[in-house]
Amino acid sequence: MRVLRPLVAAGQALAQWKPDKNVEIIVGTGPGGGQDKTARTLNRLLVDKRLVEAPITVVNKPGGGGAVGWAYLNQHAGDAHYVEIANTTLLTNQINGRSAIGYADITPLAMMYSESVALSVRHESALMTGRDLIERLRKDAASVSASVGSSAGGPNHIAFALIAKAAGGDVKKLKTVVFQGGGEAITATLGGHVDLISSAANNVIPFIAAGKIRVLGITAPQRLPGALAGVPTWKEQGVDVHITNWRLLAGPKGMTAAQVAYWEGVIAKLVKTDEWKKDLDNNVFEDTYMNSTESRKYLNAQYEQFKSALTEVGLAK
Repeated sequence: MRVLRPLVAAGQALAQWKPDKNVEIIVGTGPGGGQDKTARTLNRLLVDKRLVEAPITVVNKPGGGGAVGWAYLNQHAGDAHYVEIANTTLLTNQINGRSAIGYADITPLAMMYSESVALSVRHESALMTGRDLIERLRKDAASVSASVGSSAGGPNHIAFALIAKAAGGDVKKLKTVVFQGGGEAITATLGGHVDLISSAANNVIPFIAAGKIRVLGITAPQRLPGALAGVPTWKEQGVDVHITNWRLLAGPKGMTAAQVAYWEGVIAKLVKTDEWKKDLDNNVFEDTYMNSTESRKYLNAQYEQFKSALTEVGLAK
């Protein structure tokens, strides 16, 4: 036994991994967007809290609806010095044919948080509650127009489609107007050019305080805190729709168990810090942390949900 103990210890030491050169956090969009902000918050806290001892940089690789970033990540297969911030486009871009790279082609490391979708109308709208919207969609889905930012087929678009479907409306008749970004989508709603906006919940908070927007419902499993505390979930209003735009930390394909364990340990510590929790609260993000195994199972379920919804509206390839 005296001979075996040092051998076991040596084996455990060999199984461990940690970065020994610069770590890159890849963002598949340009600076300033949601994924970029997440990456820079992650970078700052990993350094400030000394959770990663190696230097860290954020690298933006925009293009192809995220495909350029994923291709760059997988140029470094098996190298855990490269990680990327992902959102739901990892799934939707594969389903709608915009990208050949899907969640099976990367290594999920940790689900970091989720951001629910809010369906909102301008203050002057005749739609006073979510039930009003449900009834109108049931009678005539084409009678309601919705604005979404950035692209068709994302979680904001899917949320509107799922609510219409649950209401009994004809999803193929939905009127969805896609704008360059969330700002333009909100402007169109406030101007009365569309009936409502389907957007990230935190995007409409400033307009609630100003009395310009009324939120009909959120796609969260339970009510959100703060400025959205008075907004009912869709389940409360008769349609059980739960969808979020999550943020995932992913690594390249071919990572070892030791590399995955390292990043799991780092993120598990990060999400417990007061600074991370404060950032979630400030942005009305939901703490939906999951480890690598749990994240992969979640992605499997999300893929099937998104594929079904995008098939309904004719956007699946």
